Amino acid sequence: MKLHDVPLSGNSYKVRLFLNLLGLQAEQINVDLRSGEQKRPAFLAINPRGQVPALEDGDYRLGDSQAILVYLARRYAPSYWYPLDAETQGRIAHWLSFAANEIQHGVASARIIQVFKGPGDLASAQSKGRQSLELLDGVLREQTWLAATNEPTIADVAVYPYVALAGEGGVDPSAYPWVQTWLDRVRALPRYLPLPVL
Repeated sequence: MKLHDVPLSGNSYKVRLFLNLLGLQAEQINVDLRSGEQKRPAFLAINPRGQVPALEDGDYRLGDSQAILVYLARRYAPSYWYPLDAETQGRIAHWLSFAANEIQHGVASARIIQVFKGPGDLASAQSKGRQSLELLDGVLREQTWLAATNEPTIADVAVYPYVALAGEGGVDPSAYPWVQTWLDRVRALPRYLPLPVL
C-alpha cells in the first residue's frame, strides 16, 4: 500500500491516523505541491483530481481523504468503524460532509491563510470555524462520538484533524469544553498518531 501525501496536510494526516489506528502500514510518498507535482501526468494517473492524499492499494487507486477512509474501513477495519446499518451510515455521511465543507471552509481555511499564507479572508474563515466548533460542542455535549455510537467511527477520524489544529488558524478549540473532551478522547485511542508539527 502507498499513500501519496503532504506531511502538514490535515487531510493527509487523517488517512495516516486511520492507518495507524488500524495497525496498517503504507509507504508514505511525499508530493511536492510547490513544484506542481500533483498536476503532472504521473500523479494524475493515480488521482485525476490532482490532490493529496491519494492511496494505492495494489492496482486500486483512490483520491480524497473521506473516500479513502470509507475504503479502508470497509476493506480492513473492524465493523464499528463503519457500521452497515442505514442510520449510522447516514450519520457518518453527514459528518464526512461536515468535514469536507464546514470544517474545510472554516478552521482548515483559517490555518491555510494564517500559517501557509494562502489566499482568502481570514476573519471570515475564523468566523465559520467558530460556528462549526459551536455546533460540534452542542452535539458532543450529548454524545461520546460523532455518529452517536459507543465506539469511534470514521466520522471522528474525518473531523478530528483540522479541529485539533484550529489554534494554528487563530481559532481556539479550548473555548469549547465538549470539543476539548472529545479531542482528548481521540488522542487516547490505542495507536493514536500525533498531529503533524510545523
